[in-house]
Amino acid sequence: MAILKIVRYPDPLLKKRSLEVGKITDETVHLIQDMVETLYAAPGVGLAAPQVAVLQRILVLDVDYENPGKNLLKLVNPEIRHAEGEVVWEEGCLSVVDFTVETKRAARVQVVALDEKENEITIAAEGLLSVALQHEIDHLDGKLIIDRVSRLKRDLYTRRIKKAARSGKPEPERPGLMI
Repeated sequence: MAILKIVRYPDPLLKKRSLEVGKITDETVHLIQDMVETLYAAPGVGLAAPQVAVLQRILVLDVDYENPGKNLLKLVNPEIRHAEGEVVWEEGCLSVVDFTVETKRAARVQVVALDEKENEITIAAEGLLSVALQHEIDHLDGKLIIDRVSRLKRDLYTRRIKKAARSGKPEPERPGLMI
């Protein structure tokens, strides 16, 4: 297993829609294992394949940060089948460093996906799990949390990170767990 490099905004790869996985191969399983290792090393709550430069509909999630691995989800071709209610959640992102935004999400979702053995699974989620599933599925569709803010805020953030990159400053520290 390996820790993969996380793609950062404004990389255009993050804006692309991921392709469905036709068949789960040994390579797919290996990618999922690497994504899990990368998720825990980050540390994060969720990680989608485009965040590690792979345009496939794969994500890993573990919202139980007190018991890592106990409730780990590895999802291939996840799809939201039902959503209801509304919740506002402050979200951060491993690919949008040092940035958070209050986001309106569905309070409860039902997601259908394949596990790494090609078994169909259904997940009924609320709270952080619901928000994290929606956040990661957004990544698979080429959507980022920074797309949810005004153009002015997005431009200010973009200028700030480009200036930091030009000056050679190290990346900012990530506060706590990121989705």
